[in-house]
Amino acid sequence: MPIKIPDQLPALSVLDNENIFVMSEHRAISQEIRPMQVAILNLMPNKIETEVQILRMLSNTPLQINVEFVRIHANESKNTPKEHLENFYCLFDDIKHKQYDGLIITGAPLALLDYSQVSFWDKICEVFDWAEQNVTSTMFSCWAAHAAMYHHYGINRQLREHKLSGVFQHQPLDSKELLTRGFDGLFNVPHSRFGFIDRAEYQKVDQLHILAESKDAGVYLVASKNRQQVYLTGHPEYDANTLHEEYLRDSNVEANTALPKNYYQNNNVKNAPVSSWRSHGSLLFTNWLNYYVYQITPYQLDATNIKAGLTYEK
Repeated sequence: MPIKIPDQLPALSVLDNENIFVMSEHRAISQEIRPMQVAILNLMPNKIETEVQILRMLSNTPLQINVEFVRIHANESKNTPKEHLENFYCLFDDIKHKQYDGLIITGAPLALLDYSQVSFWDKICEVFDWAEQNVTSTMFSCWAAHAAMYHHYGINRQLREHKLSGVFQHQPLDSKELLTRGFDGLFNVPHSRFGFIDRAEYQKVDQLHILAESKDAGVYLVASKNRQQVYLTGHPEYDANTLHEEYLRDSNVEANTALPKNYYQNNNVKNAPVSSWRSHGSLLFTNWLNYYVYQITPYQLDATNIKAGLTYEK
């Protein structure tokens, strides 16, 4: 079964043109099954671009998924039309009475700010706490991964002097881990961040399990042992050109911006980059939906059943 998204969402036509199987809301009504309920808290400025990237990753699964887009506040966006936000997004305060099988919290361009300087820090902490009681499994991406680590475990990220940008080789660390089932022995993932957390800091937390890492980019994939939390420091959802667009944006501000590593053919910005991580990203999201969500989520979604289901461990 495909993901189910609103009929008029721009991502529907984009993904259909890519031959990716998605189901319109109208068609899904006729199917008598219990679809997975997945919320996406989109913190990125260009929400439409991020929607397409994440929905693409969620599309390659036999499960039917009802996707609900969420934003943290009602502020106007400089990068996303007001009409789009009004038509396709709910405010967190309007959905926090509900329960979800899965939640994805995206990154945000806040790398150089202390958490206390983030205007919505109190609200995102409320989301983190709410998810503990109301979501079977939450995937935190990039900035959200570091922010959630700080909130839940008191581990603060450090900042690099120069941005880590490029495509780096990784390896899975546990041959029997379900989230990394089917991963190649070496696989590529894009990274784009200043923040990092040392491996030793993750290892201090008994509840966490490091699942994949890179010799050049560090720890990439971490999960709680009860599968309720998944932390991603990279961007397996990125399009082939996303790092290129970020490089052009950054180089307009800083003339000495370094090229993303291992990205352009022959390290020449004039050469088109080639996506070498799409299959990994698709498999990661599929494994998450299957093993961390579908296999342990209750049929009847309520907070009591969700907490009961999380007693299951591998």
